[in-house]
Amino acid sequence: MARRKKGRPVHGWINLDKPLDMTSTQAVSAVRRIFDAKKAGHAGTLDPLASGVLPIALGEATKTVPFAQEAGKVYRFTVRWGEETTTFDAEGEVVRDSPVRPDEEALRAALPAFTGTIEQIPPAYSAIKVDGERAYDLARAGETVELQAREIEISHLHLLGMPEADLAVLEMGCGKGAYVRALARDLAAELGTVAHVAALRRVKVGPFDAANSITLDGLRALAEEGRADEALLPLETALAELPSVAVTEDEVFELRQGRAIVLLPNAAQSLKAARQPREIAGKDYSRAALAMGHDRAIAIGEAKAGRFAPVRVFQWG
Repeated sequence: MARRKKGRPVHGWINLDKPLDMTSTQAVSAVRRIFDAKKAGHAGTLDPLASGVLPIALGEATKTVPFAQEAGKVYRFTVRWGEETTTFDAEGEVVRDSPVRPDEEALRAALPAFTGTIEQIPPAYSAIKVDGERAYDLARAGETVELQAREIEISHLHLLGMPEADLAVLEMGCGKGAYVRALARDLAAELGTVAHVAALRRVKVGPFDAANSITLDGLRALAEEGRADEALLPLETALAELPSVAVTEDEVFELRQGRAIVLLPNAAQSLKAARQPREIAGKDYSRAALAMGHDRAIAIGEAKAGRFAPVRVFQWG
């Protein structure tokens, strides 16, 4: 007989402000324990040396993680000029130095070349798999890791300040797959010097914003008062960009059985008008829509030819 999974059926998102010196996996485990949740996952790894927004999905919200992972992100980070490390952040050992310190004018002039669609070679210390192994595991074992350049999107890159000659504080908005450490490396090379990321904070992941996040201590304080559920965001938070359609109680039943429903003409036209290119985890979701019933997400499905066919159904309970 299969052993029943421990924990309670809690569903939704926690917009966690991850602290420094904690892995994303440790953060997920901590949140899961607070809620005694059956299932939990996160939407985008943050290194231990990085703080900020780490959206954590509980229960049925884990089915929406791919949508959160594809969302745009915003980072604020500090670059330290003159020292390059093995990891391109403060964790690594210094391997190169340079006396060159770019001034504000030179730095501002260099930034436009790193916005828009650009190619970037990920750092060797990354989670990318090489022949089935994580690149950072190979790098830590002393092996030479050569990764291919990949196309990334950087929506904006702003200089926020230069508190010291050695330091520059920047903000970057980007899509999936962009590395702040690689950007610091390449920006330094463009400016004729070397650098590493001295501090990193993620301030936004799609609809999840640092301004509305909660710390682990804050979450524990709510839990002690029996109010932890107040921090839960709706399951559909990660699906904000999907057009939605309201369904009746009978249609809810049909969708939960995995059967397609016929859309009213107005609903079908509305969903068709809202269609836009969208690829999630390598799949075409341009026809995707969210069925809502009883003020809850019922299913993600494909709206086509006047019908809504469920692709992913949410089971509440």
